[in-house]
Amino acid sequence: MAARRYYYSDSITDFLSRSINEIVGVLTLASQHEVNEETSKSWVEEIETMREVLGPYEGRGSVYFEYNIPRMGRRVDVIAVIDGIVFVLEYKTAERKFSREALVQVWDYAIDLKNFQEGSLERILIPILVVPAEKGSRCQMALKHFGDDVYEPLQVNTKRLAEAIEMVLGAVHYDVAPTQTDDQWAKSGYSPTPTIIEAAIALYEENTVEDITKHGGDIDKASVELCRIIDHCRANNRKAICFITGVPGAGKTLIGLNTAIDQFNRGEKAVYLSGNFPLVEVLQEALTRDYVRRDKKRAKDEGRKACTKAEAKSKVKAFIQMIHHYRDLYLEGTEVKGKKIVPIEGYFQSHTDKAYIPVEHVAIFDEAQRAWTKEELQRFMREKKGIRNFPYSEPEYLISCMDRQTNWGLVVCLVGNGQAINKGEAGLTEWIESVHRSYPGWDVYMSDYLIESKDISAEELSLIGKQLIPKEDLHLKMSMRSFRSEKVSIFVNQLLALQKDEAAATLKELEKYPIYLTRNLDAAKQWLRDHARGSERMGLLASSKAERLKAIGINVRYQPNFVHWFLEDDTDIRSSNCLEDTLTEFKVQGLEIDWACVTWDADLRLREDWSAWQHFQLRSGTKWQRINKEINKEYQINAYRVLLTRARQGMVIVVPNGDDSVPPDETRKPEWYDGIYDYLKSVGIREL
Repeated sequence: MAARRYYYSDSITDFLSRSINEIVGVLTLASQHEVNEETSKSWVEEIETMREVLGPYEGRGSVYFEYNIPRMGRRVDVIAVIDGIVFVLEYKTAERKFSREALVQVWDYAIDLKNFQEGSLERILIPILVVPAEKGSRCQMALKHFGDDVYEPLQVNTKRLAEAIEMVLGAVHYDVAPTQTDDQWAKSGYSPTPTIIEAAIALYEENTVEDITKHGGDIDKASVELCRIIDHCRANNRKAICFITGVPGAGKTLIGLNTAIDQFNRGEKAVYLSGNFPLVEVLQEALTRDYVRRDKKRAKDEGRKACTKAEAKSKVKAFIQMIHHYRDLYLEGTEVKGKKIVPIEGYFQSHTDKAYIPVEHVAIFDEAQRAWTKEELQRFMREKKGIRNFPYSEPEYLISCMDRQTNWGLVVCLVGNGQAINKGEAGLTEWIESVHRSYPGWDVYMSDYLIESKDISAEELSLIGKQLIPKEDLHLKMSMRSFRSEKVSIFVNQLLALQKDEAAATLKELEKYPIYLTRNLDAAKQWLRDHARGSERMGLLASSKAERLKAIGINVRYQPNFVHWFLEDDTDIRSSNCLEDTLTEFKVQGLEIDWACVTWDADLRLREDWSAWQHFQLRSGTKWQRINKEINKEYQINAYRVLLTRARQGMVIVVPNGDDSVPPDETRKPEWYDGIYDYLKSVGIREL
């Protein structure tokens, strides 16, 4: 069930007439958690303060307590709407000083409402941090805002709160009054597009997909369809494989996480598996930190010792794992059917032994098209495990693990396209052929889109014709990565396909998604700093082959700790927000930031007539070597596709000037960079 929008609301006039006990009673009844003495005391202090502050504004607005922000998994302490202006107040009654963390928190609330709540699009929002015990001399009352009418947070104590509100109402006015009433504003549609980290945390806190994502979209339909398939397999003792497809950023990973976490919260067994090491590590760490944070609060209320970080991580790893760890866990139970292989350590016929049957009945494989070919898995097993002639591809082996279940099981394949960046990837074909070869009794669910696409041939589909069960809702058509524009991925695809006119036309539709171009890295960094607010994340990105960016201070060979890069705030020098460390396509795929600087090197350059890309990698530190293999060219294009689609809110592209000194640096010829810059400019990307 979706969480209530707020615990208490009233017109200012009626709020002032009610007793404190009556209001606290309403708040207590509405709370979804046990209310302790500390919470009650805070509510009383907030109510008393707001009664004093709102006295002059009877008949001019409304007030709301504990207003829900589902994407963040938190509630705003108080929202006051006066003359249509939305005051977002965060109280820190137990603190004695303003803190950066609290400032970011209240700013995030206001930004979230502006970006994702329909009624806030035309509103002015004023975030205010209230620390009752803070000194008056430390209060900050300057009015500053960005173009979207979200002001920087004011910082006040209770004595200066009334002064702050009066100042705002005297200085800030609507050119055109909002068309919605306060109640219509408060109940207006909420359509967030969380980052995958935010989504995972919100789901783990037992929010629903409906709470934290756009309503009525592809994700809702696909999630419901997947639940039906799980229930059908369980009820009928069926084994099946289900393919969920979608455009980049459509939310496939979110569906996978939601399913794994939802099953976990119900006491069922499901596991989300990914070969994307950075994604798994970042998600595990983020969820672990969140669990520790929440358990500390619960432990304090319950009078017990809080769990350790190691204990929390163990819980998280129960439903989010690296696919390689899962694969190795069940290696000893591998059965080799009809294969003439000399028995060696690692192969056992006792695969039905309970020790070798997966504990989960649902295994969700993210980026399933990246599972390894038979040749690649053989190489890995030989070099890393000492096992020769391993008989399976990764798809067939992973299906075999679930096939050990004695009753039912479901393999869910989340399938992306146009994103291959590594060798040895088997693609979708191997999953289909594996089912045909070895698992004729399994059901196969997929969307009509996949049936009609070029990812599977008609001949391959005919192999599983009797097993195939089409389900239209298993394909996600709409990207949700950028809430400012859903056409960013289309633009990037056209840009990289050298479809100049089409890219230029699409770019004109990206009004709310700024893209800029510059030759100056420092200017690009300043642009990011000027745009990032609250806890919004910005960062530097570059291709793994962009080795001559070292000349301008970007060393792609040094790869920082990506967990710190994604999770720390800008008080930590390891954070992406400090704009000191750069990540490549291998560390950011599947993850995202708000504002990106993509720095373009001569590894991907253009022919003079812009008719084709030229692909290079640096060799021996003295010259670029041409890349000739078509598959490696594809990897390189996809690397830039990944980099150019990481930003949710906007990006700046840096193309260096190259080196025109005497003698020149032969690895940084200006004409290479000029060609890239001129092409990007010709598409219509604005210069800083």
